[in-house]
Order: sequence, then C-alpha cells, then structure tokens
Amino acid sequence: MIKTEKIDKKTIKTEVLSGLTVALALVPEAVAFSFVAGVEPQVGLYAAFIVGLITSIFGGRPGMISGATGALAVVLGEVFHLHPEVKPYLYTIVICQGLFQMFFGFARLGKLIRLIPKPVMFGFVNGLAIVIFKAQFRSFHGLSTPEILTMVGLIILVMAIIHFLPKLTKTVPSALMAIVIVFALVNIFNINTPNVKSIVVTMKEEQLQTTTGDPSATLTDKQVEEITIGGKFPTIKPATVFPFLNQSSIATESTTAHTEQKHHATAPLSGWDLWLIILKTALILAAVGLIESLMTLTLIDEMTQTRGRGNRESIAQGFANVVTGLFGGMGGCAMIGQSMINVNAGGRKRLSGIIAAVTLLLIILVGAPLIEGIPIAALIGVMFMVVIGTFEWETFNIIKKIPKTDTIVIFVVTIVTVFTDLAMAVIIGVIISAVVFAWESAKKISAENFIRQDGAQEYDLHGAIFFASTTKFKGLFDFTNAPNEVYIDFADARVHDHSGIEAINWITEQYKLAGKKLHLLHLSEDCR
Repeated sequence: MIKTEKIDKKTIKTEVLSGLTVALALVPEAVAFSFVAGVEPQVGLYAAFIVGLITSIFGGRPGMISGATGALAVVLGEVFHLHPEVKPYLYTIVICQGLFQMFFGFARLGKLIRLIPKPVMFGFVNGLAIVIFKAQFRSFHGLSTPEILTMVGLIILVMAIIHFLPKLTKTVPSALMAIVIVFALVNIFNINTPNVKSIVVTMKEEQLQTTTGDPSATLTDKQVEEITIGGKFPTIKPATVFPFLNQSSIATESTTAHTEQKHHATAPLSGWDLWLIILKTALILAAVGLIESLMTLTLIDEMTQTRGRGNRESIAQGFANVVTGLFGGMGGCAMIGQSMINVNAGGRKRLSGIIAAVTLLLIILVGAPLIEGIPIAALIGVMFMVVIGTFEWETFNIIKKIPKTDTIVIFVVTIVTVFTDLAMAVIIGVIISAVVFAWESAKKISAENFIRQDGAQEYDLHGAIFFASTTKFKGLFDFTNAPNEVYIDFADARVHDHSGIEAINWITEQYKLAGKKLHLLHLSEDCR
C-alpha cells in the first residue's frame, strides 16, 4: 500500500513551489533533448507537458516527474540518422511505444525490474551518459573556428555556473540561471553564436534541400520570420500522426527519403521493412522508457520510504505516450534528475507534477520568443552537466571490490549501449549476469557420502539441482560399486526445473539397471 498523507496548506505551498522549480528546469532539457533526437524544440516541449501531466495524474509514483528524456532522444536520433525515411513516422512510433508499454503494465510485468542486476544498471547509465555526450558534438558541424571557440567559452561558463551557484543559493535552478546569464551576455554584447531559432531554421532548410534536391535552397526571410517555437496549444493532426493513411504523403516521404538516402550506404526502406524498423524502434523506446522509469521509481521509493506501483506506472506511461503521439510529441518517460529536484524540494504528491506540467505549457504558449533566443552553447553546457550527473563515477571506486564478472558486465553493457541501443545493452547484461549466476550455482552442488549402520550407502546432497548442475550432479554417484541399498537425502538440496527431475529419473534408472534399491528422502512435493 502507498502511504497517504493529508494535504494541508503547508503541503500545498511546498508542492506548488516544487512544481514551479521543476517546470523551469524542464525547459532547457526538453529543448536540448529535441535537438539530440533531431526534431524541432516544440516536439520535445509538447512531450514534456503531455507526458508529465498524464503520469502525474494517473502514474504509480506520486512525486515522480516524467517528460522528454535523453535516453529516448538518443534512440530516436540514432534511428533517424541511419534511416531518415523513418522520421515522418515519429508520431506513429511514439503511439506504438505507448501501446507496448500499456501491454507491459496490463500483463503485470513491472516486477521484472528486479531482474536487472546493479552492474547492468551501472553500465546502462554510463553508456547513456557517453551517448548523450557524443550527441552534443553534432551542433559544432559547419561552424568556423572562431564560432567554435566562442561556443566552447560559453559552454564552460554555463557549466561553471551550474556547478558553483548551488553552493551560494538553491533558491533558483542553477541550469535556468546559467541559461539566463548566457542569454543576456550574448544579446548585450551581440555575440555571434547559434541559438535555438537558427538551428531550427537550419533544420528546415535541410528538409527543403532534400525535398527539392537543390543543395543551395534556402528559406525566404518571410518563411524564417514565420518560424516560431511553441506559441500555440498542441492539437491533433491525423495526417501527420498517421502518414501511412495518406498516399500523397507517402509519395512525398519516399522522395525525401531517397534524396536523404544519398548520404547513406543502405537502400531506402519501404513496405514491411519500413514497418519492421518502426515497430523495432517503438519496442526499444518502450523498453528503455520503462527501465528508466522503474529505476527512478525504485530510487524514489528508497528516498521516501514508500512504495510505488510499477504496473500502474507502466500503464500510465503508455497511455501518456499514445496521447503524446497524437498531439505531436516525441514521447517520454520518468526523468531521474527532475524527479530528484522535485523530491528534494519537498514534492511528494501528484500536485507538484501537475503544477510543473501546467507551468511548462504556459511557458510554451507565452515564452516562445525567449526560448527561440536561447544560445545552443547554453543547452550544450546543460547537457554536459547532465552527462556528469548521469555517469556513475562510483564505478571506478568499486571495480577492485566487486567480482570480475560484475566488472565485465558493467563494461559490456556500457560498450553495447554506445554502439547499439540501450534496450539491447540491458538485455545482454541480464543474460550475461544470469549465465554467470547459473555457472557459479552449478559448481556448488555437492554430497556427503557415507555408509549407514545398516550397511546402506547414503548421499546427503547440498546445493541447487537445475539445468546447469545436472552433469555434476550425475557424477556424484558410483552405480557399480554401490551396496544393495542406497539413500539420497534432498533435505539440503533443491530441485528447480524439469532438467533436475530428469536427472533424478536417470539416476534412478542407473541404480535399477545395476540391481540396486534406491530411496529418495525429503524430495519436495512439486517434484512428484
């Protein structure tokens, strides 16, 4: 049962202030994660608002904050880079992601998070940090040396502010203050550096060039002026959400995909191949989102001494992503950083998450011009600090204290995360951990062998009898030189699977063929 507390005026005040703080911290990361995914900022902002609101109301962990995250952005960014023809189906992918997550929750599979060992979690977050770090360098492409040096200087300034400001005051979010200071410096001194709108303009021009096939095509001044970040409430656009229903849309996307595919060695996708990529990406996003959310839920449970409901969170997150896809968001999941900000600020109820989401929507509707002017260097600085906070630096301290197999798992999961995807890395890590556990458990099967007073031979077994230990288990017995009666005592042993039962049957047959009488003692009822 989740502990419930009476909400008084003091609690409401704490919840509102926590929500406002979280909302301000959500803006820079939502915009930054949008660029990591290769989509426009409002796509990330809409996701942060919709996912945050729905999971705050219906989720299984009050106080946990959800929105657009780096883990999902990295997956989308890599897929769109390798298969640009999939990009028009972003919202279809997000809807499928949500459906997968709802199925996961209704099937009550939330407890599977317990199967993820600590080394796998370490490798997961370390790999995620490295991938987010790598993704930031795309923003430097095409810049001159002076522009790069300017950006580097601004990034260092942002990181310094985020690091040192909390030591002076925690009244305002350090990331927000860093962005405000850099924003002011860039505008006061007219520093030439890319901002959010310039990056969006560049993205629009790249789309125009691939669509027309003209590498020199640019937007008109009027088109540039019409580009805005936010400024309007998200609405459902069926032709955008379900482009496969519109044949003309498919034709346009096919032309765009073929043009973009000139930069890639693989052939363009279509038909079932395209759908396989869509469903595979959705499944990966669903798995990554649930892993990160359930890990965050577990962490908050430990901090607050309460217990969240993983299956309810899975259903709520899936529903939130379905709605987000319909309204043009990039999908989302629980955010470890923002959840920690909320809990540490006293936000333990659903109200704080609701306030954060509604405040974010107001920022999207009213503060669009300010968002457009945010320097990209400021967002990169924020992301670098996210990387530093995400990476488990404790890894280097515990390497000498943990088994070598756990160290191998950490590094394997980290490497697979960097070079393939997060979900595959976790699956491989769990498999390696399970195989190692099975191997070590199989070596621990043993038996005390002695002759009883009545002349019979007795084996007192110790350990687990299962598929990996059956070979050693069979080798414990001498069928030829045994006396006429043999006893096998299972009081300190446990038969775990069908392989174990078959091994017992085989031993029984061997003693029978040798003309010996076998007695099985303390064998559990389920073996019958």
